[in-house]
Amino acid sequence: MDSTETLPPFSTVSSSALSFLNDNLANAQGLSRASNFATELDAHCRDLDRSSTELNRALESKLFAYASFSDRSNSLFSHVNVKLTDLASATRSPSSVADGSRKADQILGEELPALAKEVARLETVRAYAETALKLDSLVGDIEDAVSSTMNKNMRKHSSTKNSEDMWLLAIKRLKQAEDVLTSVTKTRPQWSHLVAAVDHRVDRALAILRPQAIVDHRALLTSLGWPPPLSGLTSSIPETKTSSEVPNPLFTIQGDLKHQYCENFIALCCLQELQRRRKSRQLEGHNREVALHQPLWAIEELVNPISVACQRHFSKWIDKPEFIFTLVYKITRDYVDSMDELLQPLVDEAMLVGYSCREEWISAMVTTLFTYLAKEVFPVYVGQLDEESITGIQSQARVSWLHLVDLMISFDKRIKSLVAQSGILLSLQEDGNSQKISSLSVFCDRPDWLDLWGEIELADALDKLKHETDDDRNWTMKVQGAALLFGTEDYKSPAVSSAFLQRLSSVVDRCRSLPTISSRSRFLRLAGAPIIHKFLDCLLMRCQEAEGLTALTDDDALIKVANSVNAAHYFESVLKEWCEDVFFLEMGSCQDDQIGASLDDNNVTDGPMEGSVSTIFDEEIKKFEEFRMEWVEKLSVVVLRGCDARCREYMKNRRQWQEKNEEGWTVSKTLVGALDYMQGKMSVIQESLNGVDFVGVWRSLAAAMDRLLYNGILMSNAKFNNNGVERLGCDMEVLFGVFGAWCLRPEGFFPKLNEGLKLMKMEEKQLQGSVVGGETWIKENRMRHLRVFEVEKIVRNRVFTS
Repeated sequence: MDSTETLPPFSTVSSSALSFLNDNLANAQGLSRASNFATELDAHCRDLDRSSTELNRALESKLFAYASFSDRSNSLFSHVNVKLTDLASATRSPSSVADGSRKADQILGEELPALAKEVARLETVRAYAETALKLDSLVGDIEDAVSSTMNKNMRKHSSTKNSEDMWLLAIKRLKQAEDVLTSVTKTRPQWSHLVAAVDHRVDRALAILRPQAIVDHRALLTSLGWPPPLSGLTSSIPETKTSSEVPNPLFTIQGDLKHQYCENFIALCCLQELQRRRKSRQLEGHNREVALHQPLWAIEELVNPISVACQRHFSKWIDKPEFIFTLVYKITRDYVDSMDELLQPLVDEAMLVGYSCREEWISAMVTTLFTYLAKEVFPVYVGQLDEESITGIQSQARVSWLHLVDLMISFDKRIKSLVAQSGILLSLQEDGNSQKISSLSVFCDRPDWLDLWGEIELADALDKLKHETDDDRNWTMKVQGAALLFGTEDYKSPAVSSAFLQRLSSVVDRCRSLPTISSRSRFLRLAGAPIIHKFLDCLLMRCQEAEGLTALTDDDALIKVANSVNAAHYFESVLKEWCEDVFFLEMGSCQDDQIGASLDDNNVTDGPMEGSVSTIFDEEIKKFEEFRMEWVEKLSVVVLRGCDARCREYMKNRRQWQEKNEEGWTVSKTLVGALDYMQGKMSVIQESLNGVDFVGVWRSLAAAMDRLLYNGILMSNAKFNNNGVERLGCDMEVLFGVFGAWCLRPEGFFPKLNEGLKLMKMEEKQLQGSVVGGETWIKENRMRHLRVFEVEKIVRNRVFTS
């Protein structure tokens, strides 16, 4: 070089320039690259000059447009002033009354409304112009901040302070622009094109700002030493030998680095809050909750690198999933306190409403777990099950599946306990966000896997119940403590019913772990309801077997049927008690919603389906009731059939009603056998059957015996004299006495026999009035169960002797 330029005085050089020179020209190697630095700086200066020229041109264009608009506004306001001046002069001119009146009418009727409309239009134009200019200025500042951020990334060295200032400016302008847009949306909905244009420009800016903010945040986390090495975290895993404790980088950062991280964290949270506000405004009138609540970006950036590091370990433990759950839980637990103590105050400072760092951390870690299970573990197990179904060779696939589910349920319980320590579990349940902290959410996303789990669970339960049902002792040994658990009634239920209930209860408990009501309902219909149906089938098979072998004439067959009815009643009572719980009522309402949706899909508009369920087990409870009613009726029919066979001679012997009673007998000999048979069978049934259903048996038998004896004796055209009436009365007293062991007024359950006997005991004169009185006479004598023709027939068969 021909001449050497004089360096400026040291005191006039800025601190940033001195820092730059010290960093790059501190040694001989830096001095050798000085020419390259000078070239880069010249190029960058030319870029800045070019950008400055473009900005000046843009500013000149904006100012010219504003001046043009201002000129037009001034001319319009001048026109308005002229009109107002004319109006004032017209009202003050001393013209004739008629002309003044016509002029006033014209002004009030035509010119004044037009003038008001014009003023309103001008005001709207002015407000629109001011709003557009304000938004243009704000968006321009945002775009300048984006440009500065990009230029900062192109430079190898830049001031951290300047970078933070640009972020703060961009966020401030974004907030101001969003406030203006929100106000415009509410007060001026017709300016939709202005809002759309601004949204488009802001979206373009955010498309650059958010990725850049995340990149900066990731770089900062790397400088903090995040993620921590997992060597210490995996010390609790049996495969590892080391036991060193890994310090939490979030607690160990100090000084400027901590300040920088906190500022960066707050900026990212502020940016997310702005994005949430924008989405809330844009989705006004739609289902906003689905789109508004997104995972916390800053927490996601903490979890993502840990997730990547963990998957290297997970891949080694496909056959030992318990290690996967242990590692995820340990990481979640070890860092959850730092979320509360360090990061939650930063989220609150950013005014990011509705977010808990503890919840977001746990949710993100659980999401990492069930995402890995869905991608890597479950497909392997499904493949094994498919191979098993094709080859027919029993493998460990089902056992592995159930073991994995056990691990997931246990993990979810520990996670809920971890969440509950902050007191937010209730809010999770109320908001329906429990799916976020459950590894079983994998089944909510894959209903086909939920169905497969239900089938495996059902097959396992039925395999274990097969031994219980094959053991005859379980059908004779009674359930202990049933009366204490389910009220004062002793159902005398066999032990097999308790075995089925325990298996069903186990399925229900596993079902409780599922995070959504619809998945619980689906699983319980798949794995729980078939257990109930299987039990009902076993009861029906035993009853049909007893009926087919002996037609229920044998006492052992009666006891067998009675035990089955007891088991059904006990099972039914337990299901009813369960269904009073909110847990089952919710699943029943979910089922009703699905039925309603299917009806809507089929264009059915006649109202809800008749008999639609209100609890999940209503259909099964109804089947148990029908089963009990059917076999209780059959028990009474069996006893009635035996009584009918033994008292046919008694009913056919019509002469006995006109003969004297045999000495020493208070009851007819031909009736004694039938009553003895009835009493014997009913004693067996009473001993074996529960009290509630036994009441149904004897009442049904009483009604049937009433019809049988009434039609066979009183309606048989047999003639009754006084001796016959006395004999029949004695026989009925003995019959009523048999049923008197079970009620206080047994004659009330034999209405026709009782009223017919009462009719025959009347005097001859009183009976003569029945022929003339008809229904009136029947009502006067309080006979509610006999009709006129029956009374006439009984009266004709009554013989009076002098």
